[in-house]
Amino acid sequence: MKKIILTLIVLVLPLVWAAAHAWGTVLDDKGEPLVGANVYWAGTTVGVATDIDGRFQLEPVKSTNLLVTSFMGFHNDTTAVTAHSELTIVLVSDLLLEEVDIVERKMAVLRSRLSPLATETLTGEALCMAACCNLSESFETSASVDVAYSDAATGAKQIRLLGLSGTYVQMITENTPNIRGLAQAFGMEYIPGPWMEAIQVSKGTSSVLNGYEAIAGQINVEYLKPQTQDPIALNAMISTETHAEVNASGGWDLNDKVSTGILFHAQNMSLELDHNHDGFLDMPKNTNVNLLNRWYVKTGDYTGQFLVRGLYDRRQGGLTKEATAALSPYKIDLNTWRVDGFMKNGYVFDAELGTSIGIITSASYHNQQNTYGSRQWNAAQTNAYLNAIFQTSFDDSATDLWEEHDHKLTAGLSVNYDGYVEAIERDGDETRRLDRWEVTPGVFAEYTYTYKDKITLLAGIREDYSSTYGFFTTPRMNVRFAPFEWWTLRGSVGLGYRSPNAIADNAAYLASNRMYHFDVSKLTQERSMNTGLSTVFYIPMGKRELQLSGEYYYTKFLDGVIADMDRSMHNIVLYNMHDVEGAQYFSHNWQVEASMEVLRGWTMTAAFRYTDVKQTTFNTVANEYQLRDKPLQNKFKGIITTSYQTPLKTWQFDLTAQFNGPGRMPDGFNPKGSTQYFTDASGQVHHKWYPQLLGQVTKYFRTWSIYLGAENMTNFTQDNPIVGERQGGFVNPESANYDASMIWAPIHGWKMYLGFRWALEREE
Repeated sequence: MKKIILTLIVLVLPLVWAAAHAWGTVLDDKGEPLVGANVYWAGTTVGVATDIDGRFQLEPVKSTNLLVTSFMGFHNDTTAVTAHSELTIVLVSDLLLEEVDIVERKMAVLRSRLSPLATETLTGEALCMAACCNLSESFETSASVDVAYSDAATGAKQIRLLGLSGTYVQMITENTPNIRGLAQAFGMEYIPGPWMEAIQVSKGTSSVLNGYEAIAGQINVEYLKPQTQDPIALNAMISTETHAEVNASGGWDLNDKVSTGILFHAQNMSLELDHNHDGFLDMPKNTNVNLLNRWYVKTGDYTGQFLVRGLYDRRQGGLTKEATAALSPYKIDLNTWRVDGFMKNGYVFDAELGTSIGIITSASYHNQQNTYGSRQWNAAQTNAYLNAIFQTSFDDSATDLWEEHDHKLTAGLSVNYDGYVEAIERDGDETRRLDRWEVTPGVFAEYTYTYKDKITLLAGIREDYSSTYGFFTTPRMNVRFAPFEWWTLRGSVGLGYRSPNAIADNAAYLASNRMYHFDVSKLTQERSMNTGLSTVFYIPMGKRELQLSGEYYYTKFLDGVIADMDRSMHNIVLYNMHDVEGAQYFSHNWQVEASMEVLRGWTMTAAFRYTDVKQTTFNTVANEYQLRDKPLQNKFKGIITTSYQTPLKTWQFDLTAQFNGPGRMPDGFNPKGSTQYFTDASGQVHHKWYPQLLGQVTKYFRTWSIYLGAENMTNFTQDNPIVGERQGGFVNPESANYDASMIWAPIHGWKMYLGFRWALEREE
């Protein structure tokens, strides 16, 4: 029987603890949580699987007090539960793994069973299925998150969640703010895929501990940890588009208390490609260098983490040399320098009650000098952030009633500072300054109530004060109801807020001749309400389990900023909803999904999502504001993902098929005879649905692996992704209707890539 110790509380995460007679955390022998480990009472069928944090909770049974824990690749553990206290169960790796009879394979995307938040975790398994280059490309196998180019000239990618753009998703790294403000345009591409240990996606209303900015949801990225990283690891890849990248990492224990790790990333693309012959580079030339160093300190009841990262990114696009000779020069030159870091300090006062305090501080400086033809956008953002969290749990074991309950209280305060120095200029006109600053202090409290393993209530409230917008209150509530082991129901409701950034939120239109029309002094804070309902069925299928889920989310903006593309092909008009009588902006999102290990080593997931996003924009034909479908938003998405791993993990085959639905094009768009569009009875142009297919084959060896993959194997691309009058056969960027922002489908045909991974395994 393995050593049972009291759980050390992770101080910086919003945790939910259960108060059953057996509860705790399952860890591997490196101290990392084991997700999906089986925990059950010996000789019974009463058991659960650990959630994304390795946690479990079980009601007592009369027949035994022996708790069995099992996980593929680890020796089973049997624990005698003799006291009502929290457990930490450490499983030891089976060094003879090749001789183990593998009965199931862990799913690439995991759903939390115990958390009241509807959370999905993309594991390292999922991240390797598509050899993703960065965070924006990590969701190609996910049904919940859409990824698309924001324009056809800069190579920038944006995500969508619940039908809303990535600006409405709170992006954090290890629970610290990261991709926000100026970083919104390209920040998704600043986090390399090989750096990530896991990605957690929470839809709808999230915890108030991390702030008020989650409107559509929250995405948290977990980097590799120095105390568990391999001493040396390499990953290199090259594609048929001559995109090449290399990643190197390493983690070392300096002693039994201090660990340090380094993550390095570099990529380059220098070839001029113009497959559709429109005169524009299909992908900008790109150079990116990214370096991160972090430290982990553990001594007694104190835990400290320290991280610093530096980044340089340059993109050069625009007209090809051939097109430049026929037209006036038009270049896109985007230069970004960024440095950021955080410190996390935590101390546990009482491990049994989980009484602890954690302090998170972070800072970043982001500088960009951008040229889009004759248009200049230069900006810098300084951010400082503090979040102090106190948490404890309490109960009254003197009564039987209270023994079946768990109460947890979390409270704290936060301060966020954003300072912007920003200017935009076009054609030598007077430079428009957008300098501003905002300080937002706030206090928050969150209460968690758990009844056995049946009901969990998470209720939180924040009170913040913005130096720009004044006081605002953020209430949120999440409920989990699990009357049976095979069925879980969740509900959520809450408010979300964000400060608009006129240019950064709409940077895609810089690659066009659209003129920006807005009054920055009148753009008000965006405010929304999100309600959600989700259910998951866990259906035993022999030794395996079929997971069936369904969900619905409704997001309604109480006040927001609408970027109106419909008013004119030559303008982008930004206005507040309250400036237009009766204006609306909302999103309905339905999704169903099924996943399971069909046969030994063969997993499959199928999902379908329907999205209805509407906003009030100006209809020039009717000469009035109307509530209509948001432009360039797919109505539905279907996805089928299948993966097969041979016994002993020697080969792996991954295949993903996507089916993307139709969507409305902005007013004034002329398809010019393309068969990719249709016109409805009202005369509105829509793009048609389209398929995509991507796959990868991986060969594993003892310490290294090679992989070969292909993207967009259907070779479907959008006709004429860059709009504009042609001259000499090329799109003329000086034409009045030049626009590279009307993207709804892939703009590059099929491509292949080849890569390898190698690691010097950590010695135990």
